[in-house]
Amino acid sequence: MTVRTRFAPSPTGFLHIGGARTALFNMLFARHHGGQYLLRIEDTDKARSTEAAVQQILNSLAWLGLSPDEEPVFQSHREARHAEVARELLAAGKAYLAFDTAEELAAMREQAMKEGRPPRYDGSWRDRDPSDAPPDRKPAIRLKAPRQGSTIVEDLVQGRVEVQNSELDDMIILRSDGTPTYLHAVVVDDHDMGITHVIRGDDHLTNTFRQCMVYDAMGWHRPYFAHIPLIHGADGAKLSKRHGAVGVMEFEAQGFLPEAVCNYLLRLGWGHGDEEIVPRDRAIELFDLKDVGRAASRMDYAKLTHLNGVYLRGAEDARLTEEVLKRLAHRGIDYGTLGGDRVRALMPALKERAKTLEELTSAAAFAAQEGPPPLEPKAATQLTPEAKALLADLAQFLTDAPWEQAELMNWLRDYAEVKGMKLGQVAQPLRIALSGSTQSPPIDAVLTALGRTEAMDRILAAAE
Repeated sequence: MTVRTRFAPSPTGFLHIGGARTALFNMLFARHHGGQYLLRIEDTDKARSTEAAVQQILNSLAWLGLSPDEEPVFQSHREARHAEVARELLAAGKAYLAFDTAEELAAMREQAMKEGRPPRYDGSWRDRDPSDAPPDRKPAIRLKAPRQGSTIVEDLVQGRVEVQNSELDDMIILRSDGTPTYLHAVVVDDHDMGITHVIRGDDHLTNTFRQCMVYDAMGWHRPYFAHIPLIHGADGAKLSKRHGAVGVMEFEAQGFLPEAVCNYLLRLGWGHGDEEIVPRDRAIELFDLKDVGRAASRMDYAKLTHLNGVYLRGAEDARLTEEVLKRLAHRGIDYGTLGGDRVRALMPALKERAKTLEELTSAAAFAAQEGPPPLEPKAATQLTPEAKALLADLAQFLTDAPWEQAELMNWLRDYAEVKGMKLGQVAQPLRIALSGSTQSPPIDAVLTALGRTEAMDRILAAAE
């Protein structure tokens, strides 16, 4: 058997972080077994589905490195096939025409609730002759649910789950306007796409028993099901906007690396020993559904941020420089060729302290810009008259210094020794003059990256 999984989002909004984890698990499981990972856009809700949402989903998956192995399947393009299967079931006596009006169905639900019964369809048209219906009334097609026994699902995450068939009613598979229902369309699509494993959120678990009725009625082999727990906020409540970023591309905007987000999502509900840093290749090697827990996971943004810092430090300098320069341009900072070169030169040191690309961009801004940097409030308080006098004197001392990193550090040490000062007492005013901040990469690296002319201009400007 060739494993085939699918991720099937509805394009009614942004791709949620929980959906991204579902896509990741589907991709990893397929790759682990040498199979295929597919994408189906479930766009049958025409009132809410938008082309912008479709594009956002595709962009989010591409950013995460989770693009499918084949072209996406659009559920709305397959309505004729869904209707065809519904009519096959009707012809085989596995389904029937139901001529109930909306008012009759509402009255049926209301009566059931008054009597303390679940508001299920009572099967009023299950054994009636269609000729009893008014000639102008269009029927829906309902599937005949089994009335005896139970439906059992051996879920690969949740274990054995059983529902009594008496709790299932005759669901509509084709509406009176000829459009298929979601629960029916999903089964037809999964069967036709050759899906062997349905891996999705456990909020779909109750749907599974109804979908099994369609598989069984058509004589189709059921796929394996795996329902993974949802992601909650740190407070245990359902993840929402108040918990922070929940849309995938919000994480991109906030400066997270896609590989860090994927690593974090992988460890959110799945684990292999004590391994915390799990690159994609290693994840494919290890991933198995038996290691997925049954309890809901809690989103921890502090842990994600820490993990992102680890990935930043291991990322290639050229890639980070390109990303930082793009973000500087987005902030309206015109850095020019020299500014880009300075950021590139400082990147090995800059990335050591940053946790996100946004932090990295802020830390690099002083190097990208021309002229004296704006002073942070804390830095401004330290630029005292004494510090300015030291900078003026230091500028004279550095006039003849060879502008190479190792030599510059030696000159700064000599200056501190001559003045009877500690190196930090010299470096800190110099750091403020060069970067506008009390924190920066090593001062000799900053001097070298800025170059003699730019560095001396900044020192003299601060001294004045």
